Amino acid sequence: MKKFAFTLLLLLFVIVLPEHGQAASGTSKIILDGKEITAGQNAPVENVNGTVMVPLRMIAENLGYKVDWNQTTKTVTIEQQGKSLKLVVNQTSASVDDKTVILPVAPLLRSDTTLVPLRFIAEQFGLSVDWDNTQKIVTLITPQIPDSNTGSGSGSGGTGVVTPPSGNTSGLTMINGVSFSENRLIIAMEGSSVPKISKMSGPERIVIDLPGATFSDLFGSGQELDPNLNGKLAVTDYPDVSGVRYSLFSTDPYTVRFVIDLNHAKNYSMEVTGDTSKLVIVDLNAQSTEDTATLPGASGRKLVVLDAGHGAKDSGAVGVTGKYEKNFNLAIVLKTAELLKKESNIDVVLTRSDDTFLELKDRAAMANNLNADMFISVHANANSSSAASGTETYYQREASKALANVMHKYLVQATGLKDRGVRYGNFHVIRETKMPAVLLEAGYLSNKGDEAALFTEALQNKVAAGIVSGIKEYFGL
Repeated sequence: MKKFAFTLLLLLFVIVLPEHGQAASGTSKIILDGKEITAGQNAPVENVNGTVMVPLRMIAENLGYKVDWNQTTKTVTIEQQGKSLKLVVNQTSASVDDKTVILPVAPLLRSDTTLVPLRFIAEQFGLSVDWDNTQKIVTLITPQIPDSNTGSGSGSGGTGVVTPPSGNTSGLTMINGVSFSENRLIIAMEGSSVPKISKMSGPERIVIDLPGATFSDLFGSGQELDPNLNGKLAVTDYPDVSGVRYSLFSTDPYTVRFVIDLNHAKNYSMEVTGDTSKLVIVDLNAQSTEDTATLPGASGRKLVVLDAGHGAKDSGAVGVTGKYEKNFNLAIVLKTAELLKKESNIDVVLTRSDDTFLELKDRAAMANNLNADMFISVHANANSSSAASGTETYYQREASKALANVMHKYLVQATGLKDRGVRYGNFHVIRETKMPAVLLEAGYLSNKGDEAALFTEALQNKVAAGIVSGIKEYFGL
């Protein structure tokens, strides 16, 4: 996200921070990266239970962010570079990219002005916030954006967005993500690039070139990518592969290169699926380049896509003791995948196999492009009340309801937590997938008892086994 966009965000806020009490008005300085920004607003700022609430202006059409106000539902929607925030007046539950989050204080409506939690809004769009109460100065700092031409700046490492090199990149294929699981490399991209693949020796490796392609901003926010647009994907527990490297190999012409470093010579097959949103699958289980029997879902095997919610910069819910939802989700998915490997009639593909991030649309596209038979997204919940506890299963389409009922039965048995039922939920990944799809909420990280249970090896093993049992019952295996 470029500094210009961050500056535009500041035009939405007028910050008048009180020293004490529930409400106050006045004037304070706003400093962005060492430079003062000024704005005017008549509505006062309020301090509610220690949370500073600031006015949010409606965005003008040419300010870069899209902000909508629904008068009927009292909902503010903020969209920027693929990220969507929805906040409802007087409700502590909000959504970030279709996932429910709990705000410290609900948005407030004062006359014709909506007040929102400053820190929540700013941090969702990447700014750090500091308040000097003595001098009444708000300091906002944008992430360091490295200069890809000079190599200066800090590497992203998943902590900031790395932009492609300057110049005209219109018409280029955008590389959005990469993962390695089940001895397969999967590259997510948007565009018309036709991959070129070859084997090389000394040392043994497989090289995949994507001509007319570059990394998208999304890739730099979810995977390791240094200022020179080089990165690597850690690969463990696969005896054939020591690692995966990638880089913007050339800008004349643009070419993104992926290299699978092998421990010994290995055969492979490659498949490209999808229309605009595509997957490149390099399968090291194949006996030859013509062998497609090992590709996911081939030879009559059922294909399950497991989605570990959140990842990398997106931690998901944060537990009462600071544990991250993204880690729980990934642990369950990895354990489930290991069990599914033992099932000869079922193939499994993971949307992520480590602490990386994919957009919701890419998770759904992966399942759709693979023509999967089932999609399961694993999550843990949170609530403003620490008393909320229990297990829920969500479906969006009627075709998914039978799967939801089966999966929920086993999930409740596995967690031993309160049965909160099978529910309708309009989540992107279960709405936009074309196969039966469910979203599992194993328990509440905002509940001390639930959080403690969810992060035990014993319960995680039970949940993984329960998911496998549900999959097998649904498929009649």
